[in-house]
Amino acid sequence: MKTLLTGATLLAATLSTSVFADSNTKIEALIKAAQQEGQLYSVGMPDSWANWKDTWRDLEAMHAIKHQDTDMSSAQEIAKFEAEKNNATADIGDVGFAFARVAVKKGVTQAYKPSTWDEIPDWAKDQDGHWALAYTGTISFITNNNLVEKAPTTWNDLLTGKYKISIGDVGVAAQANNAVLAAAFANGGDETNLDPAIDFFAKLAKQGRLSYTDPSIANLEKGEVEVAVLWDFNALNYRDQIDRSRFSVTIPQDGSVISGYTTIINKYAKNPNAAKLAREYIFSDQGQINLAQGYARPIRNNVTLPKEIQDKLIASNQYTNVHPVSDFSAWEKSARKLPRQWQESVLIHQQ
Repeated sequence: MKTLLTGATLLAATLSTSVFADSNTKIEALIKAAQQEGQLYSVGMPDSWANWKDTWRDLEAMHAIKHQDTDMSSAQEIAKFEAEKNNATADIGDVGFAFARVAVKKGVTQAYKPSTWDEIPDWAKDQDGHWALAYTGTISFITNNNLVEKAPTTWNDLLTGKYKISIGDVGVAAQANNAVLAAAFANGGDETNLDPAIDFFAKLAKQGRLSYTDPSIANLEKGEVEVAVLWDFNALNYRDQIDRSRFSVTIPQDGSVISGYTTIINKYAKNPNAAKLAREYIFSDQGQINLAQGYARPIRNNVTLPKEIQDKLIASNQYTNVHPVSDFSAWEKSARKLPRQWQESVLIHQQ
């Protein structure tokens, strides 16, 4: 059996060069405390999502921390933390950007700033350390190259094309709602004003070019989707699972929305140090690479990705015109009104 290096040495090797000696000392203490706990229970962080499996594998190999996950939605995670309180059965969860502030407001989180904190953009983190996006998703187009002659690269291309567009269940699915928001950003609107997007999709509906087909991997594979609007990490994953040459994935160059997911550490966690160590590792170089292996775009832009992983992702220069949500209360209100707006102003024109 090989002699294992200390956990601190291994973890320090994966961290950014900006980590100083005092940080390493703190990490050593954190590792010892986490190893004493020896286990970590997560929610909403299954092996198959964003390649979490490699992170759990690494934490066990490096620090002998056993892991178990129960998959659930962001809302369910927060409700679980709140309901169980001191009888907590979960230590850490992964929630969508819009849910991060909800969790803090409900008082179910505890703060921890990883060593690479300064390398996380300000818009993507809580100033007190309760949450920080580890990876992002941006609304993209996936095009079946066998059915569409030229892949669209702008929303305007969609409007002038001859193909049908699948957007999913607007008013229900977060991905579809964000597709509407992305179209709003591209057409002069924002989270306070979705009217430009509603007008845009109404035009497509009047042309008979909005498809009812769900943009699932099965329907893409069967050739029932010409162009779909999806998160980039889903589009890239579907492309490579089916046949990379059959599909093009592009970011709309006239505007899109960038969002993401953040870990939240349960205020009542039974294994708080293991949870903090997991966050530390997730934001390390190797933790960020693990996420990229699962098609999620790492939040730290100074991590050098291996070429074979970089080649799976979309070029960074396609992301120059993407917008994060800056007014969450306005977006929440707009999203609540969206189902009725969509029904009355878009679906009414479906042929």
